Amino acid sequence: MITFDNVNKWYGPRRDYHALVDINETVTRGEIVVVCGPSGSGKSTLIRTLNRLEPIDSGRITLDGEDIHRKGLDLNAFRSRIGFVFQQFNLFPHLTALENCTLAPVSLKRATKAEARERALALLDRVGLSHKADALPAQLSGGQQQRVAIARALAMQPPLMLFDEPTSALDPEMVGEVLQVMKDLARDGMTMVVVTHEMGFAREVAGRVLFMDAGRVLERARPDEFFTRPQHPRAQQFIADIRIH
Repeated sequence: MITFDNVNKWYGPRRDYHALVDINETVTRGEIVVVCGPSGSGKSTLIRTLNRLEPIDSGRITLDGEDIHRKGLDLNAFRSRIGFVFQQFNLFPHLTALENCTLAPVSLKRATKAEARERALALLDRVGLSHKADALPAQLSGGQQQRVAIARALAMQPPLMLFDEPTSALDPEMVGEVLQVMKDLARDGMTMVVVTHEMGFAREVAGRVLFMDAGRVLERARPDEFFTRPQHPRAQQFIADIRIH
């Protein structure tokens, strides 16, 4: 479904920071891939290249065979096929939970308001928030806002969901409710790429773990192998630090 072909990205006017270094990876349909690593390793940059929030400087990324960084790509049409859940929720503050979930289907997919409302209510029920349909974001807890954000992304019926550290802005007691929604999506067969520090989630749900450091993918393995027998010395140190904490 997704192919990274020798992808590189630099930051800075003189390309003094190499954020992604020779990335070559694939993600198959229905796979759950967790990307982990220390802060500054390139995880969020990697996932943001998948919906064109970050440009790349060389290489090629394809989604279902289409070069997604080619010139002339219709960004609105392309992004309507990808659900993206951010760290900071990014809900529209002046719209209710229901309105946040109906805006894009009506505006971009030309769904009728009745169709969009019916689907949005079903999705809010799926994430346990049908009783908050008329609440504004400011009236919701952080965990509730993030669950609305997931429902909003699902309202476009995307074949791919991207999560960029979806629990990092949450209080600890709210993390579990968001991870449970993501686990339910995984059980339903959704293709997911997840950047997260929640190693318990990675161990339980991921089909494959990618470990990054300094812009490179240093290890790729099944969770049981990664957490019990990491091969790369940097991955071994990462796992050892987790165990200490």
